[in-house]
Amino acid sequence: MYKIITIERDTTIVDTSLTIQWEYRNNYLRKDNFGLLAFPNDGQTYNTLDYGLTKFNPFPEFGFRAKHFSYQEVEDINYYNVATPYTDLFYRSTQQQGQILDALITVNTSENLNLFVGYKGIRSIGKYINSISSNGNFRIGGSYNTANKRYVLKTHFTGQDLSNQENGGILRPDYFESGEEPYTNRERLEVYFTDATSIMKGNRFFVDHTFRLNKDNPNSLVFHHRFNYETKFYEYTQPTRSNRFGASYTTSINNKTRYNMMYNMVGAAYSNENIGMLEFYVEDYNYNYFYRTIILNPDGSLGIPNAINDRINTYGARYTYQKDKLKGSALISNSITDQSLANIDVSARYDFDEKNSVTARYQNMNKLPNLNFRLYQSDYKAYNWYRDDLKNEKINSFEIEAKTKWVDASVQYTILNDHLYFRNEFVNTITAPDNIDTLYVKPRQYGNTINYFSAKVGREFRVWRFALDNTVLYQKVDQQDKILNVPEFVTRNTLYYSQYLFKRALFLQTGFTFQYFTKYYGNDYNPLIGEFFVQEEKEFGGFPLIDFFINAKIKEFRMFLRAEHFNSSMTGYDFYSAPNVPYRDFTVRFGVIWDFFS
Repeated sequence: MYKIITIERDTTIVDTSLTIQWEYRNNYLRKDNFGLLAFPNDGQTYNTLDYGLTKFNPFPEFGFRAKHFSYQEVEDINYYNVATPYTDLFYRSTQQQGQILDALITVNTSENLNLFVGYKGIRSIGKYINSISSNGNFRIGGSYNTANKRYVLKTHFTGQDLSNQENGGILRPDYFESGEEPYTNRERLEVYFTDATSIMKGNRFFVDHTFRLNKDNPNSLVFHHRFNYETKFYEYTQPTRSNRFGASYTTSINNKTRYNMMYNMVGAAYSNENIGMLEFYVEDYNYNYFYRTIILNPDGSLGIPNAINDRINTYGARYTYQKDKLKGSALISNSITDQSLANIDVSARYDFDEKNSVTARYQNMNKLPNLNFRLYQSDYKAYNWYRDDLKNEKINSFEIEAKTKWVDASVQYTILNDHLYFRNEFVNTITAPDNIDTLYVKPRQYGNTINYFSAKVGREFRVWRFALDNTVLYQKVDQQDKILNVPEFVTRNTLYYSQYLFKRALFLQTGFTFQYFTKYYGNDYNPLIGEFFVQEEKEFGGFPLIDFFINAKIKEFRMFLRAEHFNSSMTGYDFYSAPNVPYRDFTVRFGVIWDFFS
């Protein structure tokens, strides 16, 4: 009676149960963040431990990927069909002062028309100098279908702004690692920037609708149209320039990158209840990525242009099949225009029953570079580039996943060619301390092949009212140089106890979660360009993260109390999210989720 539907038409139901998976989703992203390493304040970025979480799009995207973890994409917006008005409220305390609130209300005005509106906002002060987060994600939309489902519509609008004060990390990690006063008061630790701020804003208008030619016969031609118009900008401001990024044109830094994109897809498909749906389509992808300045060479010629824009047209075919226990899809697309763009995506899932299924996927992609690899302008002199020599990235990926009542397991093997990444190109030739940590981060393309393999296994053991939930990830990279760096092992283990109390009026769940990843040369974060970059100077990892939690449920009301990283003062102050960015100290969190069905 209360359905949640994705843009790909996968359907789940509203779930008010209290499980360990629910516990893993009690965070700012509201999803299981295994494989992501949070920065010290809520609402900031995440370092990626599990490279298998990376998603690829053949079209050139905006870039500034470190700012997109909490940005809600098209596939993140859900649609609903509810018997009565349904409201979902989520509240959680944050670092020092502030709170997270995510509220959604949806209603079916009739059996065929659903409307929804939601907002997720955060304000968190944080424990370090210049680290306030203030983000907002607004979404409104709906879905409609005629009684015979001849016409089906899904549409939404999102307005999102993600604002962070950026301190660039701490200057003296040895003070942090000493664990001595006054540096256990994190506001006493000196940071690189005290007045820098980054903000990314985006608005999106989205429509997806289909029309079946035959009014009564489901075996018919179906016409499909998808429209997506999106605008974004990323702005970095710093009233006082810093030697961290080298020389600058001005004493006050203000970099603003603008972007807009319009996408149209028109397709015609033949739908048959027995053989599935075969669709042929064409796509039109038009973008403009620009600045309001140009940079001239000393001789007066154009050095760095102010914009890159293009129109990309592709054609493709998609086949989908869903009947009984088997669901599969196959997609192939190629460019009509001069750009070399191609995508092959084949997947299949077989459900043996409700608890046992197996999924396989193969993806072969020829991806155009993200736009901030090609062009960037800044008031800092070293951060200006225009690259028209970049090749397309080539990605081959194989995935197999099995979910059973005994064990969950997945294997992924990815081959990367012409991989694009950022790297610090500064070479220190001066012994003065002020010059040691200068960053000249530039886009680079790797000419050799990278082979990535991962295997993830999850299993829960139950004895009486106790349970032990385990997830272990193993990763291996074969490459000639240290370009794609990941920890070899990542693990999460949760021991917990569950019981009904007060004549089954209250359900209680309490336990400990242990997390760990092996040491590796993890990527560093550069707030000026909103990206992580490859570094080989400092390993981090090898520290335990232990949380204690108490969860309780009364009808549709769920509450949680969590002592996060309570071992921080006992196991040594060597915990980092990036080379100069400490992980979170011991923090007590409180929160509630309350669902209303009327």
